[in-house]
Amino acid sequence: MFEQLTDRLNNAFKSLTGRGKLSEKNISDGLREVRRALLEADVHFKVVKDFIEDVRKEAVGERVLKSITPGQQVVKIVHEKLIELLGGKEAQKIQLAKANPTIVMLIGLQGSGKTTHAAKVAVWLRERKWNPAMVALDVYRPAAAQQLQTLGRQIGVPVIVPQLLETPLSCANRAVAEAQMKGYDILILDTAGRLQIDDKMMRELEELQLRLRPQGVFLVVDAMTGQTAVEVGQEFARRVGIDGFILTKLDGDAKGGAALSLRAVVGKPILFVGTGEKTDAIEPFYPDRMANRILGMGDIVSLVEKAQKTVDEAEAEKMRKKLLRAEFTFSDFLKQLKQLKKMGPLGNLMKMIPGAGKMKIDFDEKEFSHIEAIINSMTRDERENPDIINGSRRKRIARGSGTSVQQVNRLLKEFYAMQQMFKKMKKGRGKGFGLPFGLG
Repeated sequence: MFEQLTDRLNNAFKSLTGRGKLSEKNISDGLREVRRALLEADVHFKVVKDFIEDVRKEAVGERVLKSITPGQQVVKIVHEKLIELLGGKEAQKIQLAKANPTIVMLIGLQGSGKTTHAAKVAVWLRERKWNPAMVALDVYRPAAAQQLQTLGRQIGVPVIVPQLLETPLSCANRAVAEAQMKGYDILILDTAGRLQIDDKMMRELEELQLRLRPQGVFLVVDAMTGQTAVEVGQEFARRVGIDGFILTKLDGDAKGGAALSLRAVVGKPILFVGTGEKTDAIEPFYPDRMANRILGMGDIVSLVEKAQKTVDEAEAEKMRKKLLRAEFTFSDFLKQLKQLKKMGPLGNLMKMIPGAGKMKIDFDEKEFSHIEAIINSMTRDERENPDIINGSRRKRIARGSGTSVQQVNRLLKEFYAMQQMFKKMKKGRGKGFGLPFGLG
């Protein structure tokens, strides 16, 4: 996400950070490039104008012009203003009802990802010890209720669907009664969408909001639509009233204009962002962390949270001891590889490491699949003792994994090199080496 914007901003900053002193003209020239980068990222023109003016007011002040590191001071100001633009330092939270259930209503156009993100929000809530249920309120498309039921079975969350000829409001009221009876503490309402905004959809949503008084009305918008997402947000906010946004497909949006424009134009916060296709690919929106990613500063906090979510601590401690005894095997390597894959695409993980995002490394995710296939083609004895893998065994492993003997040889060579590194650590000469995949 934000690849194009990050590159353009970093190029703009180079003209500022490479100077010992800055003049007002230098700053104006640099901010002109920042302005161009934001506009090319499809950020709303008024947002860009106000943002650049706010940065300029502080950047031409005495604190910057007389600073020992004026360029870094300008970058710091851009960073601070970017956090403000995205909503401040604190993440927004779902308001809770005084009595169960808390009602969250997802609204949006058809195809924006409402149904999928109803399931994602349910998964996120359940991980935090909530007991959610989802409610299918699209009575016009039978496939909509079926899709939500399918997702509900996959994630183990109950789904309440409309009965024959039942209205959305009647179904929602029945769902509230069922939640009180069965102990569901939060209801996620998946409302009907249209291909475009129309009066019938808006009137239905207005009635649901008026009668149910939900604690949160969240508009689901597609980040890939850029300024269209902002226009949709403005219209829904005007007609229905919303409490915030769920931004989908942010992982596929290299520009990022919608994320940077929504809060400023509509005046409502982004609560969650969708970061992939899996049902757990959702993150709370933290303005400061997102600003760090946009400026290529990484997001180490989110990276640690991902690791804590996927890594078993007892298993990690067991692995750490094996590493320090230089007893690391291909079986252990396979376990680590599977844990790493659970955390998401490696390229995205690298961007969370401060400074690593600037390294133009092309990660081929297919290579991980090849490695996994090679290890799976080994016998148990070969995984535990790779020294027995002779020429004929290498040919068999290559055939079984659909790879070449050269690929098998390369993996063995890299594995032996890693073993040597751990042996040096064991002897105390490798102090400072980090253990792989965050095990240190």
